[in-house]
Amino acid sequence: MMRCSTKGENVNVLFLSLVLINSIEEKGIYTDLLREFRNNGHNVYVISPHERRLKLPTEYVEKDGVYYLKVRTGNITKVNVVEKGLSTLLIERLFIKAVQKYLNQVRFDLIIYATPPITSEKVVRYIKNKDTAKTYLLLKDIFPQNAVDLGMLSKRSLLYKYFRQKEKRLYKSADYIGCMSQANVDFLLRHNPDIPPDVVEVCPNSIEVSNIDIGLDMLRQIRDRYGLPHDKTIFLYGGNLGKPQGIDFLIKCLRSNRLNDQVFFVIAGSGTEFPKLQDYFDTENPKNAKLVNQLPRNDYELLANACDVGLIFLDRRFTIPNFPSRLLSYMQASIPVLAATDINTDIGKIIEEGNFGYWCESGDINKFNEHLVKLCDENERKKLGANARRYLEEHYTVRRSYEIIMKHFG
Repeated sequence: MMRCSTKGENVNVLFLSLVLINSIEEKGIYTDLLREFRNNGHNVYVISPHERRLKLPTEYVEKDGVYYLKVRTGNITKVNVVEKGLSTLLIERLFIKAVQKYLNQVRFDLIIYATPPITSEKVVRYIKNKDTAKTYLLLKDIFPQNAVDLGMLSKRSLLYKYFRQKEKRLYKSADYIGCMSQANVDFLLRHNPDIPPDVVEVCPNSIEVSNIDIGLDMLRQIRDRYGLPHDKTIFLYGGNLGKPQGIDFLIKCLRSNRLNDQVFFVIAGSGTEFPKLQDYFDTENPKNAKLVNQLPRNDYELLANACDVGLIFLDRRFTIPNFPSRLLSYMQASIPVLAATDINTDIGKIIEEGNFGYWCESGDINKFNEHLVKLCDENERKKLGANARRYLEEHYTVRRSYEIIMKHFG
């Protein structure tokens, strides 16, 4: 069997994903991290699904020095709950069969797996037992508690008990658990006392930081492309538009500022609550707001650099401390952040302690609008935006995440 010593420079790294990854050259929190591993001389393998709708078979390919195993599965995204549930339950068996067929001769030193992790539990356990590999869980989502918080699942239901047991087994199989922030570490240990505290650490969302200098002419072109004004403060919300984001409060903020001629909102994303936003725009036709479907990554990054302030929304009912990765795009664009979230996440605390934006509790429209007014001041935005970029470079680079993970290999 092929194996590299965990004490040497080269490590055989396996990354499990429930989202198709065609190339780690694409931008994203996981692909950026995998590039860092590849660029440091490690052997990187990626397993991800080929959903049935793609009409593609299972395939094993090498590209750009990385090995991709794309496993034919049922549809797990953009489908109804029943189909998603059945496909999700079957995916572990399909992944294991594919590993046995294509990767049986490879012995892995490190398995990295991330959100949503509980459907990876059997796969991780199988490979760990086969190869005596170390396992590192990047905990991006605490499920099923997040579904309970949003009223989508009852703690009395058999489904909750099933998922909770899988969650516990997953934590037990992890040698190390990297959480997005200290609040996540504290929550995990408080609600799972069987987890040894010394295996849990902060390993934050991170990116390969890049410089996008668009210049004044391109800024005008980008704003013109999306029909954005040149004489107002542009507030951008980009990313998922689902129940976790508390879209009702986002709409309340838009409605509260519909006569504010100093600001303009652009909402760019997709998700289950997109139709609710579309209905608001169709019905009330706000003059200082625009709704855009999810953009390709590069287009979105350019748009972020042409806006003035980044917005973050989270449902106020959350008891789990979420930490949205869209924060990093705003910080990379050197723009300040205005966050309206639950009181359990520490994202607001970090934003304010880092002095790169403002926070209020979701539902507090008066405080939101108070912060909105402050951010219409150009000098204030420049100061906070510079702080955002500096904080990103100090805390949220993939190099830092890579070093946090690799320190466990001596």
